[in-house]
Amino acid sequence: MDTIESQRTFWNAWNAENREARVGEISRRQAEIVLDWLGTLGRDDLNIIEVGCGTGWLCPHLARFGRVTGTDLSDDVLRRAQLRWPHIKFIAGDFAALPLSEEAYDVVVSLEVLSHIADQPAFIAGIMRLLRPGGILLLATQNRTVLTQRCHIPPPQPGQLRNWVDRNELQKLLEACFDVERLVSATPVAHRGLRRILASQRLNNVLKTMVGDRWRDLLERRDWGWTLMAMARKAER
Repeated sequence: MDTIESQRTFWNAWNAENREARVGEISRRQAEIVLDWLGTLGRDDLNIIEVGCGTGWLCPHLARFGRVTGTDLSDDVLRRAQLRWPHIKFIAGDFAALPLSEEAYDVVVSLEVLSHIADQPAFIAGIMRLLRPGGILLLATQNRTVLTQRCHIPPPQPGQLRNWVDRNELQKLLEACFDVERLVSATPVAHRGLRRILASQRLNNVLKTMVGDRWRDLLERRDWGWTLMAMARKAER
């Protein structure tokens, strides 16, 4: 059974090994989209919380749009993050049990957390309660269709929950609490078939010198992305 303690142990180790030294292409693309979407709001006074911030690497980038809080189960990792970025407020613990103020935030950011949650509707509802009326959720999660049909993914380890969703499931989850304004895929990835070549980083790098990001953007529009990304708004009163 994957208890909170086993999950905490797994994510402390995973974040220390995979995120403290470097941030991969998939995460960089997620950050690029989140920061672009935040830029469209035209504000620098937002109260932002990142739910499942991992090592906290995105929080300093979010800070140019306002005040930032980062939360994660990985308490050891967050202690080191607080030393790196003292201007960010980090809170360690299980999101479902944290004493966070309701309707206190303008924006919630959550990257690749949803798939590691057992009760996803409760998680989305919890995020909704944190947001002020009209507040924005910026969420990224793994694209089950691509990962199961096109990729080779090792089985989950003890403490690692895995509940991927597809586009329709994500849309339905979000629509229970939010108005979904954007839902896109990001970072084309494939490990088998012809798509492995068409989505390869080598081909993308070659084409980028000739046509910029248009090839990547085309594949993302065809839902070939590893990631599903959503921008959703809590209803105004």
